[in-house]
Amino acid sequence: DALPISSGVLPPDQREPTGADAHGAQAAIRELALPPQKPLTPNPEYARFPRYVGTLGDRQIEMKLGVKTDEPSGVHGEYKFAGSPNVILVAGDRDGDTLEIEESNDGTHITGNWVGKIAADGSVSGERMDPDDSNAQPFDLHPAVGGVKLPPVPGAARAPPAPSLEPA
Repeated sequence: DALPISSGVLPPDQREPTGADAHGAQAAIRELALPPQKPLTPNPEYARFPRYVGTLGDRQIEMKLGVKTDEPSGVHGEYKFAGSPNVILVAGDRDGDTLEIEESNDGTHITGNWVGKIAADGSVSGERMDPDDSNAQPFDLHPAVGGVKLPPVPGAARAPPAPSLEPA
């Protein structure tokens, strides 16, 4: 006679979930697949960060992005679409003039990836993609206040100054 799988003959990690375990796993999967239950609201700590305004695709956005205190190349902050009270969190790194950040609309799950270049004037442009790198949308952000931008990464390699075209 064959023994049922749940009889304890197989090690626990090879058994099919039964009873409450099966329902708990299914409930967890359903919960993870749902959009966040409570939209995120602006973090007061980010209010002092440099503010950028511009577009993501054809929509107006505002982003607050600052340097992490414990990681000089790290950045974090939040953005929101114009007219929305809800924010989407962002965090990532800068390497020279390259910015790579991930976004999350619930503070847990990654909902997008941003890759862009930081220009000398502090503006940032590039593409935002879904987590699987599909659905690329261009973004273009400019400092909302002139001269207020992310500081350079400490110790980052600097390009030599361009040669002068003035006669010696």
